[in-house]
Amino acid sequence: MEMSKTYNPIEFEDRIYKTWEEEGYFTAKVDREKLPFTIVIPPPNITGQLHMGHALNNTIQDSIVRFKRMQGYSALWLPGTDHASIATEVKIVEQMASEGLTKNDVGRDGFLERAWAWKDKYGGRIVEQLKKLGSSCDWSRLSFTMDDKCSKAVKEVFVNLYNKGLIYQGDRIINWCPCCKTALSDAEVEYEEEDSFLWHIKYQVKDSDDYVVVATSRPETMLGDTAVAVHPKDERYKNLIGKTVILPIINKEIPNVADDYVELEFGTGAVKITPAHDPNDFEVGLRHNLEIVKVINDDGTMGALAGECEGMPSADYRPVIVEKLKALGVLVKTEPLHHNVGHCYRCHSTVESTVSKQWFVKMEPLAKPAVDVVKNKKIKFIPQRFSKIYYNWMNNIKDWCISRQLWWGHRIPAYYCQDCGEIIVSKEDVHVCTKCGSANIKQDEDVLDTWFSSALWPFSTLGYPDKTEDLEYFYPTDVLVTAYDIIFFWVARMIFSGVEHMNRIPFKDVLIHGIVRDAQGRKMSKSLGNGIDPLLIIDKYGADTLRFSLINGIAPGSDTRFSDEKLEGSRNFMNKIWNASRFVLMNVEGKEILDIKDCKLNSADKWIISKLNKAVREVTVNMEKYELGIALSKLYDFVWNDFCDWYIELTKPVLYGDDEIKRTSTLSVLVYVLKETLKLLHPFVPFITEEIYSNVPGVTESIMVSSFPRYNAKFNYSKAVKDIEPIMAIIKAVRNTKAKTGAAPSKKVQLFVKTDLSNAIKKGSVYIEKLAGVSAVTLINDKSELTLKSISQVLDFGELYIPMGELVDYSQELKRLKGELDSTESEIKRASGKLMNKGFLDKAPKNLVDAERAKLDKFIDMRNKLKKEIAELEQEV
Repeated sequence: MEMSKTYNPIEFEDRIYKTWEEEGYFTAKVDREKLPFTIVIPPPNITGQLHMGHALNNTIQDSIVRFKRMQGYSALWLPGTDHASIATEVKIVEQMASEGLTKNDVGRDGFLERAWAWKDKYGGRIVEQLKKLGSSCDWSRLSFTMDDKCSKAVKEVFVNLYNKGLIYQGDRIINWCPCCKTALSDAEVEYEEEDSFLWHIKYQVKDSDDYVVVATSRPETMLGDTAVAVHPKDERYKNLIGKTVILPIINKEIPNVADDYVELEFGTGAVKITPAHDPNDFEVGLRHNLEIVKVINDDGTMGALAGECEGMPSADYRPVIVEKLKALGVLVKTEPLHHNVGHCYRCHSTVESTVSKQWFVKMEPLAKPAVDVVKNKKIKFIPQRFSKIYYNWMNNIKDWCISRQLWWGHRIPAYYCQDCGEIIVSKEDVHVCTKCGSANIKQDEDVLDTWFSSALWPFSTLGYPDKTEDLEYFYPTDVLVTAYDIIFFWVARMIFSGVEHMNRIPFKDVLIHGIVRDAQGRKMSKSLGNGIDPLLIIDKYGADTLRFSLINGIAPGSDTRFSDEKLEGSRNFMNKIWNASRFVLMNVEGKEILDIKDCKLNSADKWIISKLNKAVREVTVNMEKYELGIALSKLYDFVWNDFCDWYIELTKPVLYGDDEIKRTSTLSVLVYVLKETLKLLHPFVPFITEEIYSNVPGVTESIMVSSFPRYNAKFNYSKAVKDIEPIMAIIKAVRNTKAKTGAAPSKKVQLFVKTDLSNAIKKGSVYIEKLAGVSAVTLINDKSELTLKSISQVLDFGELYIPMGELVDYSQELKRLKGELDSTESEIKRASGKLMNKGFLDKAPKNLVDAERAKLDKFIDMRNKLKKEIAELEQEV
């Protein structure tokens, strides 16, 4: 198949992906002759569409798994999607609302039927979008958090934890979303700073004219107060401890208690205690056996205690009760308050704290072993600094509320006998009471937190609890790739779940990446209107251009900026690869291609092979350390500078010459370097590399089944590198001189070279003549041999002279030389200052100090030569 003249990814990306799928290249096999390498995808929500965060995350994963596959591992990238309880239920409710229906209208079974239909229609959308990106997931193992396999694992884990006493049901203070009407875990609450007020209210001491003043930011909850608390060491309230105070408005008697929870410096030092609507107050209530009085309903409206305001939204009731307090004369003062307020991570409504009967996981026994595996470096965070977030979360963790008042999700496998009250927790459906034999059984109405099933993802997807071949071979997985914002949501829960249920860590490394920001460094959001649709970019530029622009130069854990300039630069690189490959393939068409070991290599050939070999070593090391951004940057430099800008140019004198043997060797080297370069690039830009690779002579298989290049010490041609690099420096110098003097690049000039590298210059003179537009290269021992006025260029290894003739304006050349002298003086000053710095001399390694001294000597030598050139030229002007 002939390559198109121009790079047009729309012509081949979909075709190539289809072929990869049909050939089964993504399907991992249990192969005892190979080492396994496993990544499980962070499962995107079935409600989701591909965004730039997905694009970055999955490009990183795909690059890693393609690299490992080419290294010979049996590499499994296990894909799947998450049922996303709250997000999906919201979608279904919205859909029904447009039809004038509610959940209660259709009932639980009818609702779930609609939810599954929605999942079947839209749930696969993100999978197809991931394919457009080039994701080489093993789609034969596609999982879903509510499929039979994962559901079996969820029941197994729930029952096991319940039987161990690690899952319990109780009345506890929880986070409650009045909009979604469900409980939330602490991790599902997002805090935002808001401006409000702190109200100071007088509570009269019973049978006294004394008052205690409390400060609160939530006066609407005071109807549920069941105590006032002070610190036991607060001298101001020593005589009030144990006395009774009167709750304003409803004139209820409540105790004044002493508790260490109270901060002496906050407000007045006295606080109202509302156990039903504050987590700290709830704990105080437990310690002092206080009554729990709920005043805000589950829908966020006021309850019966609000009297005529019953049913009013709590936020609207706040100014009403403040006015009542003013009227009673008990509102002492109002102060501005800037504080954090919790919001639902899904709908962003203000979260209420309320007491409710829920299911919880007891976290302390699970957290300690999960902390130990990170401390003992069995699991490594990359970068390591993110382990601090993990430790902070795990060391301060509270029991996990896992029940949700929803219908879409894993229904809690707890059954209640309606006759004797027995609670039966079972992996199988229960129809008869195990205690009294009654068939009057009702299953718990709630479903589990979405993260409960996601926490089991690394092993539930491989067949747990069954001892499957996949689970035995591919578990534990190798690396988890995720953004830093879900370390506590998901990463921490997978770690303690793996340790508890598999008795093994779920993965060895956690590779953390940042978020994709816009060109100005802002987070992408709907409100700013700065979001970028990756699918539109793929349609316009191709998946490889998007992938390259996301990965090039990124560092683990750091955010990355995305801009049009970056995208255009990536597209230019794709064009560079394409055009260079076409040049090679057009020249080798119908020609004999030798194995590299049979080629008679010249200096340029050996130089590019050495450069390639160095790139192989460095890229491999970077990839093993998950430094993808550095690896790709090095490949960019090698491809653009070494291969395209230099080596291809250096081959032209041979390709267009008459020596057939030399031409055959050079063509063979071109093909060899092109093939190996395509393999190095393939993990990052899979489509373009596959399309070009399939056109390379002698290639019969997909690049997907080729081996990643390996470093070979025999390919280190250090002498050739030393010989060819001065030639390249001369070519650059001549080109720069022509540019500075305004001479046309094609203008033929004579070149005189004074150097100790005469043999290398002689051998490379053909390159200088062809690539620099030089009519003849002449070696001289001293400038005195020149008979014509000349422009000079001082290099590390010698001096260049080009007769001025009509090429140059003498005054301009003098100006250029003086500019070079200024730059050289600056370098001498910098190096001298460094070498006079005692701190540098004492602390820097000897090799760095020696290198700095060598630089200083070189610049001093250049200064002397430049001064001499300037003096001579000034005589001519």
